[in-house]
Amino acid sequence: MIQQLANGLFTGAIYALFAIGFTLVFGILRHLNLAHAAIFTAGAFLGIDLVARLGLSIWLVFGLVIVAGGIMGLLLERAAFRPLAGRRDEHFAGLISSVAFGGMLLALLQAQYGTEPAVFPTGAFPNEIIHIGGVRISLAQLTILGLALVFMLALAWLVSASPMGRAMRAVAENPQAARVVGINVNRVTAGTYALSSALGAMAGMLMALNVGQAERGMGLSIELMGFAVIILGGMGSLWGAMAAGVILGLTEALTVQLFDSSWKGVVAFAVLFIILLLRPQGLFGTIKARVV
Repeated sequence: MIQQLANGLFTGAIYALFAIGFTLVFGILRHLNLAHAAIFTAGAFLGIDLVARLGLSIWLVFGLVIVAGGIMGLLLERAAFRPLAGRRDEHFAGLISSVAFGGMLLALLQAQYGTEPAVFPTGAFPNEIIHIGGVRISLAQLTILGLALVFMLALAWLVSASPMGRAMRAVAENPQAARVVGINVNRVTAGTYALSSALGAMAGMLMALNVGQAERGMGLSIELMGFAVIILGGMGSLWGAMAAGVILGLTEALTVQLFDSSWKGVVAFAVLFIILLLRPQGLFGTIKARVV
């Protein structure tokens, strides 16, 4: 049981990292970015490729994947969202445009890597096992948990205390007013996409490290889980996404322990429904009155 809870904690940390990138764009810009799962997948393939083909240190690759994710976010914002800014159907058109961007990215991945899964070469990461109170934890799992926590806390600090974070919150509150007081809204928007996509690509790299491989469909399953996490945590809430990611990861692990792995999706989404019945705004969300 304790072993499964530990495994659920590591998986939940990846869910949370993926979801906070997702909810960052929605919470600040009110854009639903459906290319996030494709960038997650691209981060996983790129990370394995850099280790397997170029023989780079995996610690250097972590940094390169973050940079590559940020660049993909900038391209996404430029190609799929900025041309639509100001249109009456901006949000819906952006959603469709992001689907197209994600489809193109997945097609490029297939053209580059084929349909077979990519796997980390032997020895890419130290295969050490640590025993803590009878629980077996690999060094890779500890690294995943540590990096996920560092990135989540760094993002929370950036949004709450840095000048960039203050600009982000001003844009989230009222883009027109933010522009009037001198905030470069386009720059903040591009920075938000870059940050979100960097976290998504990093989450993909960590997921590949957790399971030892990457495949083109890996983004679809975590995309559904990402939706569940941001709804459960409260739309636009970074702390809620972190907590909900861990809750869903632990729920899946307990389901595997008590029932069967085929039930983990059923139980995870059943928990989601129950919590939303009791608290429709999510765990950390707030009810907002709509004024007409």
